[in-house]
Amino acid sequence: MKIEVLPQGAAYWVGDGFPVRNMFPSNHLEPSKISPFLMLDYAGPLLFEPANQPRGVDQHPHRGFETVTIAYQGSVAHRDSGGNAGVIHPGDVQWMTAASGVVHEEKHDPDFTARGGMFEMVQLWVNLPKAHKMSPPKYQALTAADIPNVAVGSKSTLRVIAGEYAGANGAASTFTPMGVFNLRLAAGDEMTLNLNPAFNTTLFLLDGDVTVDKQSVQGEAKLAVLPGGTASVQLTATADSKILVLSGEVIDEPVAQHGPFVMNTREELVQAFKDYQEGRMGRL
Repeated sequence: MKIEVLPQGAAYWVGDGFPVRNMFPSNHLEPSKISPFLMLDYAGPLLFEPANQPRGVDQHPHRGFETVTIAYQGSVAHRDSGGNAGVIHPGDVQWMTAASGVVHEEKHDPDFTARGGMFEMVQLWVNLPKAHKMSPPKYQALTAADIPNVAVGSKSTLRVIAGEYAGANGAASTFTPMGVFNLRLAAGDEMTLNLNPAFNTTLFLLDGDVTVDKQSVQGEAKLAVLPGGTASVQLTATADSKILVLSGEVIDEPVAQHGPFVMNTREELVQAFKDYQEGRMGRL
């Protein structure tokens, strides 16, 4: 099996609270290999000192896709123009469907701001098919307790955020079939990761040292892109490893993207900017 291993792409700050390493699309990975996923930002790990004011990113719009924030360390507070608000803590996931349009802000929550600490999160952008791009927005706050755990290997666990694995159904509802799994593979453990061969599958190694079908992937922030048609892959950890498994059905439609909007045509992008400027995505 030929596995494509890629390092991070661009590194930058989102606002003043999210030190990001972008895993795609800035590394020029072919979009058809990762659809329905559009973007993966890895924020941290970074130690934040205590502060008086929450750091983060102020209000901004989205349309045509979903944002998924997975918390490993630290806490983020969210509020949006749909009236949704909440805080995600380590182990929690925030799944926000922007669809026809929302305005939201994301900042360190007040408690984390005051005490400081390590911050580490992943944010995904997940595409929506044309039929759902103008659906009503939706917000799913998934606590750690909501997300089922599956025992794998002898001392490792796989958390099913979305999709299904070994009879466990994920906590998130999705518009297209996919699997989003948080895998903690303990040193010395091995497992066969079973996959849907009709899906694209990418493994994101946050940190650790793992052999993927006899190919070594090690260190921080590495992508292992599996070839199409993969039904299973053998994983062996030589160090404790954190892996985010992204697997999904391809959305075979044109993608037109500019800034915070992901549509199918340029005309739809122009309309999105107009709708935002005229307040039709709501206000905070």
